[in-house]
Amino acid sequence: MKNPEVSRVLVVGAGQMGHQIAMLCALGGYRTKLQDVSKEALQTAEKSLNNVMNRWVKQTKITNEQKEEAFSRLTFTTHLEEAARDADLVIEAIVEKLDVKRELFQRLDLITPSHTIFATNSSTIVNSLLADVTKRPEKVCNMHFFFPPLVMDCVEVVMSEKTSEHTMETVMAVCKRINRTGLLLRKEISGFVANRILGAMNREALYLYEAGIADFKEIDHIVKKALGHPLGPFELIDLSGADVVLNVMEQRYLETGDSEDKPKQSIVEKVKSGNLGRKTGQGFYAYSK
Repeated sequence: MKNPEVSRVLVVGAGQMGHQIAMLCALGGYRTKLQDVSKEALQTAEKSLNNVMNRWVKQTKITNEQKEEAFSRLTFTTHLEEAARDADLVIEAIVEKLDVKRELFQRLDLITPSHTIFATNSSTIVNSLLADVTKRPEKVCNMHFFFPPLVMDCVEVVMSEKTSEHTMETVMAVCKRINRTGLLLRKEISGFVANRILGAMNREALYLYEAGIADFKEIDHIVKKALGHPLGPFELIDLSGADVVLNVMEQRYLETGDSEDKPKQSIVEKVKSGNLGRKTGQGFYAYSK
């Protein structure tokens, strides 16, 4: 198969991003496999997707037939080798840790067909930091979806100097088929566009909070009322998860060494206490289950 059209997609990681990306692919008509090492994560993902799709049917966003067809195209598995052996596109959505991602890409390079494209959903890490452990750097790129993928209509597609035009065109075509707006960046930079802007806002909001200038609720209120944002920075942190935010901050600090990028103490404390946000019921705000 030379330059094949994508028909089979593998999403690695069934967390809050991965399982929704997989459903987008299934809804787009792709034979899709969602792989995770945890059976529990896969069971949670399947339950969550059933709830969302049933709600969509009630809201007439999709028909029941469309829902059933999407689930018929979606497979849940813990077996990476079996899932990867016929994939045309792999979308990685695992933990935001460079060494873990590099280990996965190195393994994927050995067990996928030579034509397979690798895309990372990393919100910070540029794909060239992963491509060098493979023998196919021209087939590696970023596909940065935004949370929650089933709602947010944006994908940052990022090329490195070695990413081929064919890879870019193929991935942009996938974005179109799954009904998402692909925005192409031809030059790499850590954090890309959206998260660099968001990161700058988060750093300033956390500084103002930790310095006692204003309470986190007041900061959120001002940002929403004065700047017109639908969510304040602390509400966004709770939505994403303090652990995800911490991983991004740690990776950024590792890359830059700039003291301004050092993870903020309030985020470190949230993670240590297990108060990660909406997914745990408590973050900066309390959430009822």
